[in-house]
Amino acid sequence: MSATRHLAELNIGRLLAPTDDPRVAEFMAALDRVKGMGKRMPGFVWMMEGSGEPGRGNTEARIGDDPQIIANMTLWENVESLEHFVWNTVHRTFYERRAEWFEVLGGMNFVMWWVPAGHKPTLQEGLDRLAHLQAQGDSDHAFGWSHLKEAQLWKSHNCTRMAAE
Repeated sequence: MSATRHLAELNIGRLLAPTDDPRVAEFMAALDRVKGMGKRMPGFVWMMEGSGEPGRGNTEARIGDDPQIIANMTLWENVESLEHFVWNTVHRTFYERRAEWFEVLGGMNFVMWWVPAGHKPTLQEGLDRLAHLQAQGDSDHAFGWSHLKEAQLWKSHNCTRMAAE
């Protein structure tokens, strides 16, 4: 049976320094490895791509005029697949160390929503969903981990309330 919908997720962050600065070098050097692993995970569907240059990730996907704000957007077959990648792989290590490379944005910077199978959302679509979540809170239109009954791992894996909502 093929899926009729996929789970989209967008997360944004502002690096503490430009992408070529030594303060974020460890994070930048790991991007290709973590992205490559994500693409090989069961349940992975699609990832928004950046420049294609090694070690650049999606850092070319600009949000506004600030080159230090970066975005990552992926599609997954289901909640469990995304949750497994986020919390049971090396991705978790980088998530737990995010304060070493990213500023605290002071609000939601992560959103999920359902899309029809075959649809690949644009960055603007993701940003609109994030804005909706920030303004309205969890709904079927835009949500965080706490809105998904199937999602359990975020509760015990160093996910702050602000990042999880």
